[in-house]
Amino acid sequence: MAGSFFKGCFLSLFDYKTEKYIVAKNKKVGVLYRLIQLSFIGYIIGWVFVSKKGYQETDEAIQSSIITKLKGVSVTNTTESGLLVWGPEDYVIPPQNPKVLNGHCRDDKDCEEGKMIVAGNGIMSGQCLRKDENSTGTCEIYGWCPIERIFKPQGPLLTNAENFTIYIKNFIQFPKFTFSKSNVLETTDDSFLKKCRFDQVLHPYCPIFHLGDITRRAGYNFQDMATLGGSIGIIIEWDCDLDKGHSNCHPQYHFTRLDVSVSNKTIATGFNFRHTRYFKNAAGETYRSLLKVYGIQFNVMVHGKAGKFSIIPTAINVGSGLALMGAGAFICDLILLYLMKKGNSYRERKFEVFHRSNKSTSEDNSVEDGKGDTEQDNLTLM
Repeated sequence: MAGSFFKGCFLSLFDYKTEKYIVAKNKKVGVLYRLIQLSFIGYIIGWVFVSKKGYQETDEAIQSSIITKLKGVSVTNTTESGLLVWGPEDYVIPPQNPKVLNGHCRDDKDCEEGKMIVAGNGIMSGQCLRKDENSTGTCEIYGWCPIERIFKPQGPLLTNAENFTIYIKNFIQFPKFTFSKSNVLETTDDSFLKKCRFDQVLHPYCPIFHLGDITRRAGYNFQDMATLGGSIGIIIEWDCDLDKGHSNCHPQYHFTRLDVSVSNKTIATGFNFRHTRYFKNAAGETYRSLLKVYGIQFNVMVHGKAGKFSIIPTAINVGSGLALMGAGAFICDLILLYLMKKGNSYRERKFEVFHRSNKSTSEDNSVEDGKGDTEQDNLTLM
């Protein structure tokens, strides 16, 4: 018996089973089924393959480098500094933005000698300067005198700075596809960069921008920003369909202001930093000029994605689409069998239950069937 059982299990591995289909002449369910199929087909073709390019393998690990140069000359004549000519060497300075905290004290032990007040104006000498014993004093420091003068600018110093130009050179690479490109036009014309200015339609591969154009594209006026400064984000986006070739991968530029908070009105807008210039007088004493500079900071950010045809994502998305098509039949079956008035009738035809009878040893049954042996049923439950 055991051998017969295992033999039957083994032979059943080579059975082929097919589904039983019933054609239901119901127009409402039939129309619904076709609508569901068309919806899934539209989703697969329109969204998955056309919009999201589901047939492509993608690479979002973009590698990028940025080189910037600012050019422009201006002349100022103020009572404090006199006549000055400003070039890129004068107004392009790395930001140094210290904060000043109080150095209040009650006695000398509150002023540790050699300790610098966090982002303060100097180093503590170890003495607490007070008018009397009941008052709160301040720590004596070694520093430059006088300290910074509080002054709020009334207007931009370099009024013609919006005509200055900034050169933004960007190299990108998608290592998965060994693809690289630059936002600078590949040309043999040596004068191209000297005379071109960026235009999204006419000169998309000219990396030279007017500062005034950048602020306008961000939605602000340059003169308003230049007084108290600001921060502009320059976003370079590369969305490359490599199936269309190297020439169809173009940079897209977006500009936004970063120092303005819509949700938090208490945050001060603008951008400024301090820097110094040192000199000595005839007696050899060292002096310095402390400058608090208001200006516009540019932050360049690069994002990118590249895609190229691959059989693996194509097969995966096609398989997912076929699985969704099966969901339409499942939904219509539920409606047909459980929500329609004739659901019982449909269920009786879709599901068949077979009851296997016991083997009979009666000779009368054998004679009546016209067989010497009892016929063995071979049934499959659906």
